Amino acid sequence: MEREAVYLLTDPTRYPAIWSVPDIGRELDQHDPESLVRPLRNAGLLHQTADGFVFATPAASRMVAMVGRII
Repeated sequence: MEREAVYLLTDPTRYPAIWSVPDIGRELDQHDPESLVRPLRNAGLLHQTADGFVFATPAASRMVAMVGRII
């Protein structure tokens, strides 16, 4: 599920590029979206704003560009 969250936040065809944590949970049908966001934030793949929104870091975008979308 963490990988799906990274794909969601780095997909250039999706709008918006910045998501609220609850919206990520609804989009990925996850009851505890913070459990997805926390490890990605700690790994440096997501930034979280003071008001709780998250967006992909350049490292996350580069990782997806290198490996592509793995299903």
